[in-house]
Amino acid sequence: MTRDALGAYVNARAADASGDPATASRLLASLVRTMPAETALRRRAIGHAIEAGDMELALQLAGRVPVTEASLDLRLLQVADELRQGNERQASVLLRTPGGLIDSSFLAPFVEAWMRADKRDSGALDILGLVPDTSALAGQRDEQRALILLRLKRPAEALPLTELALAKAGGRAERLRLAFADGFRGAGDKANALKMLAGDGATLADARAQLATGKPLGQAVDTPAKAYGELLLGLALALNKMSDKSLPISLAQIARYANPDNNAGTLLLSLLLDAGNRDGDALAMLRTIPSGEPFAAQSQDAEVRILTGMGQRDEALARARAFVAATPDADAYSRLGAALVEHERFTEAAEAYARALVSSATGAGSDDAWALHLFRASALESANRWDEAKQEMATAMTLSPDNPLLLNFLGYGQLERGENLEGAEALVRKASALRPDDASITDSLGWAQFKRGRTDEAIATLQRAAEGDPAQAEIHEHLGDALYTAGRRIEARFAWRAALVNAEKKAKTRLDAKLAAGLTPANASP
Repeated sequence: MTRDALGAYVNARAADASGDPATASRLLASLVRTMPAETALRRRAIGHAIEAGDMELALQLAGRVPVTEASLDLRLLQVADELRQGNERQASVLLRTPGGLIDSSFLAPFVEAWMRADKRDSGALDILGLVPDTSALAGQRDEQRALILLRLKRPAEALPLTELALAKAGGRAERLRLAFADGFRGAGDKANALKMLAGDGATLADARAQLATGKPLGQAVDTPAKAYGELLLGLALALNKMSDKSLPISLAQIARYANPDNNAGTLLLSLLLDAGNRDGDALAMLRTIPSGEPFAAQSQDAEVRILTGMGQRDEALARARAFVAATPDADAYSRLGAALVEHERFTEAAEAYARALVSSATGAGSDDAWALHLFRASALESANRWDEAKQEMATAMTLSPDNPLLLNFLGYGQLERGENLEGAEALVRKASALRPDDASITDSLGWAQFKRGRTDEAIATLQRAAEGDPAQAEIHEHLGDALYTAGRRIEARFAWRAALVNAEKKAKTRLDAKLAAGLTPANASP
């Protein structure tokens, strides 16, 4: 390897290590052109190109790779390319060809079922029956069966399968609702199309309005390529628990290549990129979803959140204001409120949430009204307008009286201020009964017990909360205060030191004082 080639290789590895697969793939591709016999280099370049979404480069580099030696991601990309061109039989051959590090035949029954469905052959469903329970895609059999039945215009048989699929769809549920609704519409079953779109949210509301006009939603999964894309998105989501996000990202990139019009897939890909520390790529991907399209509101939420997480709070606020200017609905005002809270401009945030509530009341919003009231109450509390916050909470609780988040917020707010301690404990106790595994609510209950003088009981409850969420500073500080009051001062200091790890500035000052001089009225937790 020449000095120039070695330098390019080192730079490619550095780009890969810094989360820039696009640069890595381009540098490695230039090396492959000068050293075409280096198969390991070619494979690495292809992998990076797929992860970067540069499918043209990946397919170009793949020209000299035998099918039997192709990596799983390359083979899946080649299948997507064949399906986009209508070559379903060749796609099946690729999946069935043995060789490679991972067997790809587990996808073949789905592609072969859609080959038949595309020809209106009811035998398509028999092929899906061959997918074993042990398959990585077994969880998607119901949704694929439902989609095929809708393609075959058999909506009555599809309905129970759609319900099963939605029950286990997780983060893909809203996307599937739109796809199923378009399928029922195409099969002539408008009633069940509307049933699929029941629920809160701007995306579903907009879809219901469009369906009422008789127009398709543009979300149907009615071709082998689109169905293949859904399979890969489901698989990417299932693999998202992996610490290394490269494979889920590659699967989502291939899914997007198979069905580039699926905005939900683009959104999922951007979230995977963000989780893989590729913030810039995630933002670029989010900005490909046009305003007014399905999942545009979710993409805008994600954009503001990612910018905030990157420390670019001014840009996040500017983008939130731009979204309000373009579409002044409940989603946009709620998003602006969240951005203003990040800037600690709580009075303005409360006003933004008030505007969101007005828009929501006119049917333009996606947030539940109780949630908007909660957000506004939180902003008012932070602006030292507690009486107004309580009024906001009273309204929220008329809308959702058994909501543990509301019960906990109001109860804990009263505990902090020493108000109505008996009633406050009753509120957080009810919240805890409704959500016993929520560490924050358990903490509130323990703090209520402490405030009411039941220190030993409080310690047991607060220890349970700390075990449930070891990273939450407030829980450890409360536990330390309770332990110190009980005379267990060494344990108290351990708890306060644990709180210091993740404490915010104001709490750090309080904790430092406790560690220096012990618990006093001046440094006690509120």
